[in-house]
Formats: sequence, structure tokens, C-alpha cells
Amino acid sequence: MTRLFVAFMLLFSSFASRLVSAHRNRGLRTYYFTHPLAFLAGAPCQSQQEQSQIVKTSNASRRISRLSFSSLSRSLIRSEARNAKMTSYVAPEEKGVPNPTADEKLVITFVTGNKKKLEEVKRILGGDGSEELPFDITNEKIDLPELQGHDPVEIAIEKCKVAAAQVQGPVMIEDTSLCFNALNGLPGPYIKWFLDKCGHSGLNKMLVGFDDKTAYAQTVVAFTLGVNQEVHVFDGRTNGRIVQARGPLDFGWDPIFEPSEGSGHKTYAEMEKTEKDAISHRGRSFAKLQAFLISDKTDNIK
Repeated sequence: MTRLFVAFMLLFSSFASRLVSAHRNRGLRTYYFTHPLAFLAGAPCQSQQEQSQIVKTSNASRRISRLSFSSLSRSLIRSEARNAKMTSYVAPEEKGVPNPTADEKLVITFVTGNKKKLEEVKRILGGDGSEELPFDITNEKIDLPELQGHDPVEIAIEKCKVAAAQVQGPVMIEDTSLCFNALNGLPGPYIKWFLDKCGHSGLNKMLVGFDDKTAYAQTVVAFTLGVNQEVHVFDGRTNGRIVQARGPLDFGWDPIFEPSEGSGHKTYAEMEKTEKDAISHRGRSFAKLQAFLISDKTDNIK
């Protein structure tokens, strides 16, 4: 028992001695760490040169590790910086407002289901075709509320706002009136329903008993870029008088309106399209809109 205790104490003393030596000598510590069997057997490094080489290798490994980590960090930082420069912020498009690029045209929706009216408006806005226009026209039939009022400009503005909310984009509407001077402006904006109920002959009968057959035709065009945007209004008028229907009967009240301008005392229905466009109430209001749209593309459209 005594011998076993003595042997244990000698082995413990040997381990303790090697631990102390390894703690004081970095090379020996590294050597024992990489050669555990040598530590258990108590075998020392073969030479001082070997210990020095171990220390140099250990230090080099640490420097390489630090360098690699530092280089990797700098590389990641540079990569993030490049990405930050390359990625530009794009503001979300405001609801109902377009943001066309330089190569895109603004598309304006004309609220109408009347093919002849659409054809006429496209013809007027297209001008003489000598210049490419910065917009395209499409159409959509929308049942807008029939607002009551005596001011056609206010009616057109409110209708345009309602249409913009439904289209969610650039929109234009027109509100047309035929006003009999003898009746203080009636039928005015209600001409569509008077024509539907009374027809051409009924409109003529409304002026029976009046010497004054004069009237004026008015179109108010309202245009906006979208919801909550400014509404621009363009008013066109043509003076004339009410006559018995002459010419084709397929386009509204054109057959009973004889404008004061023009040649040969023709009704709208009897005129050639280009002749009518030059003097008509609709031609004048949409010509103002066209001038507005092409006068300054940057401020008015984009």
C-alpha cells in the first residue's frame, strides 16, 4: 500500500512538473497540445529549435486567422456599400396617379360609350397629324350620376372627380349643353333627356310662340391626372339658331342646330367633319385641352 502511494505521488509530481514547464514555455505548451502522448510519457521536445519553430508556426497561424477574418469583413463591407449605391429608392406611385417613363405615353380615358363622339374627339385631339402627341386616348362607358345644377362647369368638375375614382387614372369627361336664349338657357345640360323624350320636332315645338330662335351650344371638358388631383376645365361655345331638322339624323341634335359661322347656312349635320370641327363647341373645348396637354409636357403631364 505504501509503495502504491509512493508511485502515485511520483507520477503526480511528474505531471505537475510538466504542466509548470508547459505553462512557462509557449513552444513546449504548443508541442504537448499537439502531441498528447508525448505529454503523458513525459517526452520533451527534441530540441530548442523545434520549440522555436512550433512557436513561429503558432504565431503565423494566429496572424493568418486574424488577417482572413479582417479581409472577409472588409470584403463584406465593400459588397454592402456597392449594393447600397446600386439600389435606388423608388417611391410608391400615388394611388390613381400615373408615372410614365420617357418612352411611355400618357393614356387618357375618355368617359363615353358613344362611338361617334369618341371618333370626333380623337379626330379633334389628333390635330393635323404633323406632330406626334404625347398621349393616347381610350374610352370607357361609365354610368356617372346625373348631377343637378345650373352651372355646367361645376357639373363637369364633379363628374370628372367621380370618373377618376372609378378609372383610377387620367380621365376626361365632357358635359354638353344646348341652350335656348328664349328659355333662359333651357334645356341646357338636360338636352340629352329632352331629345330622348321629345325628339327633334319636340325641341322645335318648345320655341313655338317665340320670335327668338337663337341658341348656343356649349361643351365643358374636364380633365384630371387622377384621384385627388387638380381638375382642369376647358369651355367651348358656338352661337347659332334652332331650325327644322336637316341632314343625317344619327348624331344627337346636330340636325336642328345651325351655327352662325360657316358657309351656306348649314346645320352641324350637313357639314363636312373638318368644317364642323373648326367651329363646333366640342372642337373648341377639346382644342383647348390639346393645347394644354402639348404646351408643356413636363409640367402638365408628368
